[in-house]
Amino acid sequence: MSRTATPRQGRVLVGYDGSEHSLRALDRAADEAARRGTGLEVLCGWPWGRNLVPESVMRCGDGQVLHEQAGLAMKRAVIRVHRRAPGLSVTPTLTVEAPARALVRSGHSACLTVLGSRGHGGFAGLLLGSVTLRVAAHTTSPLLVVRDDVRGTRRSVLVGVESDADTDALRFGFEEAVRLGADLRVLHAWQYPASPGTQPPGPLFRDDVRVLAKAAEAVPEFAVAPLRDAYPGVRVRTEALCTGAGHALTEASREADVVVIAAHRASSRLGLQLGPVTHAVLHHAHCPVVLVPTG
Repeated sequence: MSRTATPRQGRVLVGYDGSEHSLRALDRAADEAARRGTGLEVLCGWPWGRNLVPESVMRCGDGQVLHEQAGLAMKRAVIRVHRRAPGLSVTPTLTVEAPARALVRSGHSACLTVLGSRGHGGFAGLLLGSVTLRVAAHTTSPLLVVRDDVRGTRRSVLVGVESDADTDALRFGFEEAVRLGADLRVLHAWQYPASPGTQPPGPLFRDDVRVLAKAAEAVPEFAVAPLRDAYPGVRVRTEALCTGAGHALTEASREADVVVIAAHRASSRLGLQLGPVTHAVLHHAHCPVVLVPTG
């Protein structure tokens, strides 16, 4: 039976600032829009900070030059997309909003937001830029973060699941496997409960360990079960590993084209914060990462 995917509404949105990282994101976004049969919006947030508001910029010669340069950069981006994907509908948007805020707002109605790992700003040693981290913490639609390395296809989509509550991430993984003609690997990581003064698994705990291992193996199987019939053409492999989730997914990402995880975020006095597993995978995965918001 042929593979079938559930179509998603909206367009693909990509953040663009002219940097090498955003060029990689632009190319990937064009490919994603073409695969989905949607339009592409190329968005550049206000690039000159709070001290140069639009009105003051337009009153000075240097500001006018900056504005014109941004407009030319957007035109070059559209030309690049049309060369890569002829016939694709492209909407360039130069907004006066801060980049992260504009991307989160516009992303509400997008089927996918695509960002590079970093932009022009920040320190060269940082693995992720501040805009990418802010969007990851607040996005309400799937977010694809494009890594710097370019590799050949491995025909494998990796999905990390914590429980059967990660259905949206799993569904995205199935859909991505259909789009890429890839196999799907669903991974659940688990660890022994903390036990002061012991080093599990000791001989007295072997039966308990077997029970825990069996329960862990059932998690991805149970999570996948409702979706198997909806995507009969996708080959699925489930796996449970006894190790930290961040480490397990980072290592498994070496053999994947993309890793998909649910974006578990906690609210604090500083606002929404990414969970430790999400943070680890975003920083250290060896392939592009898709965050699918939960709740």
